[in-house]
This record gives sequence, C-alpha cells and structure tokens, in this order.
Amino acid sequence: MNSKKTIKSALESMMFIWGEPLEVKTCADLFNISKEDMMEYFLELKDEYEQEGRGIVVRQVGKSFQFVTRPENAEFIERLCTPVKVKKLSQSALEVLAIIAYKQPVTKGEIDAIRGIKCDRVIDGLVKKDLICAKGRSEGIGRPILYGTTDTFLKNFGFTSLKELPEIEDIEGVINVEEPKDMEQISIEEVDYGEGEI
Repeated sequence: MNSKKTIKSALESMMFIWGEPLEVKTCADLFNISKEDMMEYFLELKDEYEQEGRGIVVRQVGKSFQFVTRPENAEFIERLCTPVKVKKLSQSALEVLAIIAYKQPVTKGEIDAIRGIKCDRVIDGLVKKDLICAKGRSEGIGRPILYGTTDTFLKNFGFTSLKELPEIEDIEGVINVEEPKDMEQISIEEVDYGEGEI
C-alpha cells in the first residue's frame, strides 16, 4: 500500500512528464485507490504549491490537473523565450569558414594565401562565435596554430558530421568568385565578438 506522501510525490513526477492535464480517474486506477481519495491528493498538492508561492502551480481543469507556470512570472518567461537576434555572417567570414571547413586543419598563413588578404580579425570573430577553434600546431616554421571547425559549426549549418559537407574539388576556385551557395543564407546567433569584419 502506497503512502499518501509517496502518491503525491509520484503525481508531481507524472504531471511534470505528462504535460497535458492528468485525469483523476487515470491516476486512481494506476494506484488502485478511489477517485475521491485521488482528488483529495491532487487538491492537497494544489494548496501546497499555492501556499509556498512556488513558480510552478497545480491547475485544475475539470477532473484533471496539470503543472503550469505562475501567471506573475509571465514577463520573465517571455524575456527568456524571446528569439535571439540573428546576424548573417559577412562574405569574408563565410570565405574563411569555408576554407577552414574544407582544408582543416589549416593555418592562418594558408588561409591568408588562399584569400590573398590577411584575415586575423575574421578568424578571431569566428573563434569568439565558437564556429572554429585551435586544433593544435603545425610542424612548420614557428609552429603556427592549426584551425578547424567546431560542433557549433555543424549544429548551426545543419550538418551531423563533416562528411556531409557538399563536395568542392577546388576551394581556391570557389573563394573570391561567389558566396558558397550552401552557406549564404545561414544565420548565426549574435554574440559579442567585438569590432572588426565578421
């Protein structure tokens, strides 16, 4: 025989998981107790949450109950759930990102050589956006940093793995001609990446 405390604890878990209003009869059958007793347990829970001023309250819908958020907290929930601003990556950022994606691990010098222009600021911006990261150091002179893409890059561009990247035989030929078709419309969550081009 389950104690009242055990049943009320289970009801909390069930309401949390179920999402929709949970019927008294369904719960009474699960615990093999009367509907009257189950209704009493639900009402006790409802009162307890109300008295404690919790952020979650128990709402009664006919002969069903469910967890809902306290109305007074609506403003904060809206702030949390408001979509973040998005910012498209610049042409330069897309070019650098494409080079790194297809030639990784790659050094900044190799990227500069392909683009024909220095790209320190763009690389810094991509690192701050967590789209690329250091993958170690080259064995070349000065042991420059090797860059590669991150899981955030995969997530934001809709790839499961790098194997899903569209095939491009000549990345140098694509760069400086046009924006990669698969990347031109991608929007990335805006973060504070400082001044500079990205």
